[in-house]
Amino acid sequence: MTERDDVTGLPNLLTTTGRVAPVRSRRPIYLDMLPPCNAGCPAGENIQEWLRLIKAGQHEAAWRQLTADNPFPAIHGRVCYHPCETACNRKDLDAAVSIHSVERYLGDLALERGWRFETPSRDSGRRVLIIGAGPSGLSAAYHLRRLGHEVEIHDSADAPGGMMRYGIPEYRLPRDVLDAEVARITDMGVVIRNNTPVTDLLATQVAGRFDAVFVAIGAHLSKRVDIPSADATRMVDAVSFLRDVAKGERPVIGRRVAVYGGGNTAMDAARVARRLGAEESVIVYRRTVEQMPAHTEERESAEQEGVRMNWLRTITEMGEEDLTVEIMELDEEGRAHGTGRFEKLAADTVILAVGQEADTGFLHAIPGMIFDRDVVRVDPDTLMTNVPGIFAGGDMVPSERTVTVGVGHGKKAARCIDKWLNLDVAPRDPKHPLVHLDQMNLWYFGGHTRRVQAEQAPETRVSDFGEIVAGLSPKEAEFEARRCLSCGNCFECDGCYGACPEDAVIKLGPGNRYRFDYERCTGCATCYEQCPVHAIEMIPEGQR
Repeated sequence: MTERDDVTGLPNLLTTTGRVAPVRSRRPIYLDMLPPCNAGCPAGENIQEWLRLIKAGQHEAAWRQLTADNPFPAIHGRVCYHPCETACNRKDLDAAVSIHSVERYLGDLALERGWRFETPSRDSGRRVLIIGAGPSGLSAAYHLRRLGHEVEIHDSADAPGGMMRYGIPEYRLPRDVLDAEVARITDMGVVIRNNTPVTDLLATQVAGRFDAVFVAIGAHLSKRVDIPSADATRMVDAVSFLRDVAKGERPVIGRRVAVYGGGNTAMDAARVARRLGAEESVIVYRRTVEQMPAHTEERESAEQEGVRMNWLRTITEMGEEDLTVEIMELDEEGRAHGTGRFEKLAADTVILAVGQEADTGFLHAIPGMIFDRDVVRVDPDTLMTNVPGIFAGGDMVPSERTVTVGVGHGKKAARCIDKWLNLDVAPRDPKHPLVHLDQMNLWYFGGHTRRVQAEQAPETRVSDFGEIVAGLSPKEAEFEARRCLSCGNCFECDGCYGACPEDAVIKLGPGNRYRFDYERCTGCATCYEQCPVHAIEMIPEGQR
């Protein structure tokens, strides 16, 4: 028989090695990626994980997971501006998960059921002094105490909370909620000394035998502006105004109030004025609504309550019963400048809300401390000042001045202080890569309408300082948690298990996810292509 040229010869099975089937060039691996909500949270919460625990019906475990990073869920669920929701991948599908409302639900549930923080299992023998009992100082105290350190807070006010107590009105943050969440921290053994201002930090540190210091005073000083013919009896700064109201006082402001400024504090002052009986409450702001620093929801709530916005206006003079305001316009670069045209605006009281500063004067006597105007220069990685052992955070360092940012600074400072006390120079663990919506396969998820918190009607809520926004019911909170896409993190949907044509995916039991049997896996990528959350990646064969 002659050999044919058009027929492939048979392999010599005596000498051939390796696979006869197609050779795998890549293989799947399971991985955890960084959800955008987690990345966007200034407090560093593992949001995806505590939402997962709620979905599993483990509410206390979810609360403990949340409070491992943030001790104030009931507070944050009310006052945080939830940048996590701005980052949420689901916003590009239908609507962002209402993370703040679920966080509030957990916080309120914990208060209702009396859940407490665990006391530290060890005592480090180290003492840390914290200056300021605001969100940053309280957060640092909590985390330092969890690490076993003895913590003492010195604060100049009558009660702890800082701007949470004396700046945020009660209709946004009821004081019983604030007091209850602060009490959990003192129950851990943190000592808070109220009415104890610090004037000589180094002397206080030596006298108390403190090994490290964290300075976290808030921005409690209002900036001033010069207004010709200003009548001091008719003008008050917003910080003092809000503080007096928080203390139970009722300042006499008249029927017509003008608030000068465009930040969140200005919105709070204007809304409080309405609750004190002002028939007219007007915001005067020199730029446009797009340039306004106040958060959109704060501005919209103010407008719902009858607060008027006077854009592109600046106060030039105060008369006996009115103001003179100059009409502004924007140049090509978006900067406001005067037009030479003026208007009259009736006003019995003017509330100045043109910015706030931290009172850092008591630190200027410390050799080596460096300042940039009202903020202290710190190492951005450690929050330590130029003086070894003295750290700073919150409103007194360059940052956005919000409760959540302050709480995040407190956590970061606590961990950095702990490392410094223990002479730990190990580098931080690298972050997982961020996962985006276009990396996910959304076959598993349908459209589900976001749950909305009930609110009092605007016409009734301005009559008192009662809380405006209601919480979610248990069913609503669980439903909202289930809207989470679990971006970049396996939630055991069994998609890979069911899709694998080689039965190469092995289930490890509830909570333990899966593993691949690479003896069976052909690298076909079916598991990767169907994974709804991008928790599987294909890597070249031989790569670890």
